[in-house]
Amino acid sequence: MTPLLATRGLAVGHGGRALIAGLELRLPPGQVLCVLGPNGAGKTTLFRTLLGLIPPVAGEVLLAGAPLAQLSRRRIAARLAHVPQALANPFAFAALDIVLMGAAARLGPLARPGPPETARAMAALQRLGIADLAQARIGQLSGGQRQLVLIARALAQQAAALIMDEPTASLDFANRRRVGQAIRDLAGAGHGIILSSHDPDHAAALADQVLLMGRHGVIASGTVDGTMTAANLSQLYGIAVSRQQDAGGALHFR
Repeated sequence: MTPLLATRGLAVGHGGRALIAGLELRLPPGQVLCVLGPNGAGKTTLFRTLLGLIPPVAGEVLLAGAPLAQLSRRRIAARLAHVPQALANPFAFAALDIVLMGAAARLGPLARPGPPETARAMAALQRLGIADLAQARIGQLSGGQRQLVLIARALAQQAAALIMDEPTASLDFANRRRVGQAIRDLAGAGHGIILSSHDPDHAAALADQVLLMGRHGVIASGTVDGTMTAANLSQLYGIAVSRQQDAGGALHFR
């Protein structure tokens, strides 16, 4: 099966200087890949490269088997969506307006969203259980609700692969649970998701694959159980980390 997103010999960085090199990632449908690492390790640079916003230092990104560098922005948007950590917009848009921005991603530059796009946007809100918030102003919503609106925008874009930048950062426990469940539901429906996190417990609960990015390169990548060892996480964060498993089989790190 062709992965939704893959890299081949990928090196990412700035000005020709690689922060991370030799990345070989494969994101099949229905899987969540979590990128863990300290600030400054290159997670944001990696995501910007995967989105085609900055060129690789070396190697290539493949989107549904096609070289990303050869695709137009419109074709990329049809296959790959970005869910930012926060909505950087000063205007008091309604939630539905925000989601419509994703639904309109497939339209021409001068086209306006019509009934089909509105129906698609409402379906995305309904899928995440927030259709009742369609007319609420984005500034009136909680952090978790705003994050769900951003995920709905990505769904309305109809992209199979999603890249999420710390989707539960700054959320309280209840909203983290809601967003985390939405991520697992999306994977269960066949979407492929790459997300970043600073929380090993969160990564262990959500991910099928993990990439540990240290400040001097990749420490390990692979399955949660094989990659998230106490030794690897201690090396990643520069502190002693212990790994425990509760009665339900969930991993916890201290």
